[in-house]
Amino acid sequence: GYLDCEVVVPGLIKDKKGVNTPDSILQISCLTPKDREDLQYMLGIGVDWVALSFVQRPEDIVEIKRLIMEFNPQNAFPPHVMAKIEKPSCFEGDSLTKIVELCDGIMVARGDLGVECAPEDVPILQKIIIDECRGQGKPVVVATQMLESMIESPTPTRAEASDAATAIYDGADAIMLSAESAAGMYPEESVLMQQRIINRVEGDPHYSTYLQSNRPKITDGSSASAIILAVRQIARNVDAKAIVSFSVGGNTARKASKKRPEQPILAISPLKESCRKLAMSWGIYPEYCPMENLNTDNFRDMLSVACEIANKKGLVSDDKDLLVVTAGFPFGTPGAANIIRVIPAAGPTYWDATL
Repeated sequence: GYLDCEVVVPGLIKDKKGVNTPDSILQISCLTPKDREDLQYMLGIGVDWVALSFVQRPEDIVEIKRLIMEFNPQNAFPPHVMAKIEKPSCFEGDSLTKIVELCDGIMVARGDLGVECAPEDVPILQKIIIDECRGQGKPVVVATQMLESMIESPTPTRAEASDAATAIYDGADAIMLSAESAAGMYPEESVLMQQRIINRVEGDPHYSTYLQSNRPKITDGSSASAIILAVRQIARNVDAKAIVSFSVGGNTARKASKKRPEQPILAISPLKESCRKLAMSWGIYPEYCPMENLNTDNFRDMLSVACEIANKKGLVSDDKDLLVVTAGFPFGTPGAANIIRVIPAAGPTYWDATL
């Protein structure tokens, strides 16, 4: 079909461009036939994440998850779904809450969000999305125009540096470059600059204060949640260098990340797919450890593995450094976190015999 349009502001129109309808919810699927073909291809090669653009309502997430289950190769680990929030309809009623609940992660796609919504609304919507994701313990990525001028310049503007820092202060799990690293003249410099900004903000005392003042509560009443709350408090009281979580699916580590502890979280899993998913979450250092290297019948042996990996990753530097370790038994049971141990990083030789 065709549309009759009135040109209000003249300009050059290029081909293959989208059309924005900010005041309407289109009664069509957000997946085009080409998207469906691409999805089948991605499932065939085994990608870890699938990001869905122009999500309008929770039903869009239900649709893509149904397609993933339908076309995913037998016995293959299904990819995780990330919703790109760039339509104002996502903020109607409880749509955002439901979309975050259905997804494995969220992207604040500020480019199209700034076209669909008023520019002055975007910073507020960014905070709303981040708060909702933190409340549900889902990773959230802030993207688009982070260091836009570095497409053609070796340094960012001061406003861009401040914008990237604001996303970190807001509590985002990750910030993402787009054209800066994909098509710009200074891709390496862009990545290094973004890392410099992250390091500077995370070293600022205000950063920890902001995170702690807006820490979401864990109110599901489960024993696993109680363990996580205790682990965070113990780690703080004994000045531990890291929190170690043995997990198959990664749920315990994600709950720990939700509370934004002062210590890094070392997540040890026998599933590579879980490790790759956890890499998206704040403060988590995932480590793949094959099941044959985990003696799940002897927790002391697992503690020894925790020390070895913590040393290898540089999370501890002294024999007297402490680790707070949590796991659930029977191992592999979802949500079964029920053990806490505080151990010196030196290893079994220096441990109390009761460990």
